[in-house]
Amino acid sequence: MILLQISSAQGPEECTLAVKKALERLIQEAEELSVIADILEEERGQRSGTLRSVLVAIQGENEQQLFERWNGTIKWICESPWRKGVGRKNWFIGIAQFEPIQEMMESEIRFETLKASGPGGQHVNKTESAVRAVHIASGISIKVQTERSQHANRRLACLLMGHRLRQQQNMHQAQFKAERRLFHCQLERGNAVRIFIGMKFIPQN
Repeated sequence: MILLQISSAQGPEECTLAVKKALERLIQEAEELSVIADILEEERGQRSGTLRSVLVAIQGENEQQLFERWNGTIKWICESPWRKGVGRKNWFIGIAQFEPIQEMMESEIRFETLKASGPGGQHVNKTESAVRAVHIASGISIKVQTERSQHANRRLACLLMGHRLRQQQNMHQAQFKAERRLFHCQLERGNAVRIFIGMKFIPQN
C-alpha cells in the first residue's frame, strides 16, 4: 500500500480544480491497472467541486507503476474557468508519497468493530467489517470502512492514525511545520512529470 498526498500547494483556485481533476484521472488509471484507490482524507477548496488537498491509498500488484507515473509535479494547461481573459494558462499541483511516522503498535490503539454502512441502504448493517480505532494516549478517533475485510480496515486505520499523529506533531514542532510548508510552497514548475490539457484533463504525456 502506498499513500499519496495530492496538494494544490499555495496555488490559486484553479489549482484546487486541478487537484480534483487529477484525483479523478488517478482513480481512472488505477482501475485500468487493477489497483484499488481509496480516498482517506480531503480538504475541500473554496469553490464547489474543488479540493485543496487529498490523501489517497493505492494498493495492488501494479501500485508502484501507478505511483511512479504520478509522483512529482503535475502541470495543467487550461484557461481559467472563472477569470476570463487572464493570460495565465499553466497551473501546477504536487503529488508526493506520504510516509507514516511509524507502524502503530496495537497496544497503543483500542479497536472496535462496527457494522458497515453505505448510501441508499446498500450494504447497511450486514457485516461488522468497519473499524473504529482510538489512539489511547491522544484520544484521536478514526472510523474506517473502505475495505470489505475487518483486517484490511484495521491496517488502514493504523496508517491513517499515523497521518493524524503527524499532523498533531506538526502543530507543536516548528521543524515539522517547516517541512510541510516546503512541500506546499515549492513545486518544480519546470520539471512536470505529467502534463494535462483543457477542461477534459487530457494527458499530453
